[in-house]
Amino acid sequence: MSSWIHVAPLVLLVGGGLFIMLADVFAKERPELATVTSVALGVSGCVSLAALVSGVAPQTPAFLTSYLAVDKMALFFDVVICTGAALSTLLAGGYLREHGYERGEFYVLTLFSAFGAMVLARSVDLLSLFVGLETMSLGVYALVAFRRASARAVEGAMKYFLLGSFAAAILLFGSALLYAATGHTDYAGIAEGIAAGADPRLVLAGMLLVVVGLTFKVSAVPFHMWTPDAYEGAMTPATTFMSVAVKAAAFAVFLRVLVVAFGDPMSMSEASGWPPALAALAALSMVYGNFAAVSQQNIKRMLAYSSIAHAGYVLVGVVAVFRVGDEAISAVLFYLLAYTVSNALALGSLILMGSKGREAVSYDDLRGVGRRHPMAALPFVIGVLSLMGFPPTAGFFGKYYVFNAAVHSGGGMVWLALLGVLSSAVGAYYYLRVIVVMFMKEPEKGQVLAVPMRSGYVVTALSIAGLAVMELGLMPGWFLDLAVQAAQQLVA
Repeated sequence: MSSWIHVAPLVLLVGGGLFIMLADVFAKERPELATVTSVALGVSGCVSLAALVSGVAPQTPAFLTSYLAVDKMALFFDVVICTGAALSTLLAGGYLREHGYERGEFYVLTLFSAFGAMVLARSVDLLSLFVGLETMSLGVYALVAFRRASARAVEGAMKYFLLGSFAAAILLFGSALLYAATGHTDYAGIAEGIAAGADPRLVLAGMLLVVVGLTFKVSAVPFHMWTPDAYEGAMTPATTFMSVAVKAAAFAVFLRVLVVAFGDPMSMSEASGWPPALAALAALSMVYGNFAAVSQQNIKRMLAYSSIAHAGYVLVGVVAVFRVGDEAISAVLFYLLAYTVSNALALGSLILMGSKGREAVSYDDLRGVGRRHPMAALPFVIGVLSLMGFPPTAGFFGKYYVFNAAVHSGGGMVWLALLGVLSSAVGAYYYLRVIVVMFMKEPEKGQVLAVPMRSGYVVTALSIAGLAVMELGLMPGWFLDLAVQAAQQLVA
């Protein structure tokens, strides 16, 4: 049983995907695919959460653990990824039907992409890393291009696909260099090879290329170019999945690679290792992401640049790992959980505030909606306040823990925490700007107004996400304890 409980989350997603493929083709009446998909994701997440809380020791075969981790960190990210994917699926249940895109492929792609994300988060070998990365990415490329008649969707998907292919090739080239230098593809073996005196030039080049390939997936500057177009072109449920599950999985493997494979003194050197390089990327992402978001007129593009800034905040915690270890890792884990529910709440609210023929995606679309439809606007307000870091929401404690880890890292990191606080102030401007438009601006004369849709799926998703945002903000202790346990097991 202890073997199956750690493998079951992956099996459930694959089984759910195959079932939906068959049901969509052979069922005489179209089943409620959104319900089936969200249940599969929910059960998978609950199994992982139960294993994480109970601390069941895995008895998994060695051939599996050679490629996939079965530790608490893997289970924690299973919960985060399944939560983000389940919320995206519930949102899709209302959106696809309302706008005439109801096709079973969306749910199949979501399940298999979530499976790839979980494999990526669990990977302990460069081979399983690549398999998980491509399984996740191919599904997301298709989700972005799901509206085949939309030029923006096709453009966003093409940019994402081409740049993603280049990033995958860069990562593969770096993996080849690491194998040439150490004779291993597993992270622990790479670390042993480096300690045994592997050629430092090959190791440094391989580490650089692998980090660049992973940085693309978290959309950090300067590897962010695909993000605004993909976010804007994709259907909003696909944007939600892409912004939360993909980012969480990418940061999970980021932590594993850096801590396990490149945790030696040379690779973690403040002079020539990965900490100063990632610190520079974090600073660029926070500054550029926030300032670029200020000038946007499309809400989804604004949230895209916001996600770039949030990648910078998370990178602050990643950089702090070289000094404070498990404290920084647990801060990153908590932040990703908080960001998942907050971003899903904000994007899901955009879905609710629009209906067939008129999506709410621009500032003009949201003019006065807070006064006309206050209950539809409330979830968006809570979501953006959490993204801003306003207490007592989840986002406040997420930023607090990350910046606190940076401060505890010492004088060399305090500047990065200070820059994060200052750039968050810029972020507060464009988040509050949306709220001002919703409650204090009137629509232009003759403007076609967006009317909120009626969907039990969307309301359910927003209720779950809203409760999670407030729960993580008001009582973060239990969730932080789980993150600490996961972090301690990784650095042990």
